[in-house]
Amino acid sequence: MATTKANTALAALGLDESALLPLTDNLYLHCDVVEPYRALVSAARQQNIELTIASGYRSFARQLAIFNAKATGQRPVLNDAGETVAMHTLSDADKLWAILRFSALPGASRHHWGTDMDVFDRAAMAPDYQLQLTPDECCPGGVFDKLHCWLDAYLPECDFFRPYDVNSAAHHNGVAPEPWHLSYAPVAQRFAAWLTPDVLAQTIAASDIELKATVLSNITSIYERYVRL
Repeated sequence: MATTKANTALAALGLDESALLPLTDNLYLHCDVVEPYRALVSAARQQNIELTIASGYRSFARQLAIFNAKATGQRPVLNDAGETVAMHTLSDADKLWAILRFSALPGASRHHWGTDMDVFDRAAMAPDYQLQLTPDECCPGGVFDKLHCWLDAYLPECDFFRPYDVNSAAHHNGVAPEPWHLSYAPVAQRFAAWLTPDVLAQTIAASDIELKATVLSNITSIYERYVRL
């Protein structure tokens, strides 16, 4: 399925779903990512790893709901130590930076593209295990250590990569490392080219986002620190 320039621009913002295909009732990927993902799953299975997606495509509306819930205190915001941030004590600017450390700005999430996914190894989980998607799960001795050791070795051989690797430019500029977040480069690169500070500013200005004035006054910094890789 080919996308036009118009819907590619909207899809980059999580506002067009015409190129998505369902994997399950609630899980979608870009049509050009489905087969590469299945090949990745097959390769993992050979190592007795049940690579599974926890989160794939996410719409602008869904990302907006997450952002607004965090900005208004309805959903916790965590720091790097996994502690809840006392958002009511922060300035609007500091609230914004605290949210963006782990949650993308609506319109700027790579999950909007259907090219990115958060993954885990279902085979490594006990029946009553509650998935967290935290660095502790991925490090040596963690429940998903085997998965991430395999990904370390396998990813250089394929077109998937970790956009928020600990050594990535994004991490050094503001985004926390997320070893579980994989992106399919050949398609993701096309969407990334559409995102600019002006496009994001126009999209945010037309939305009902919390902290709107603060977001708009910092849009260039947000783009440099949290969006551009």
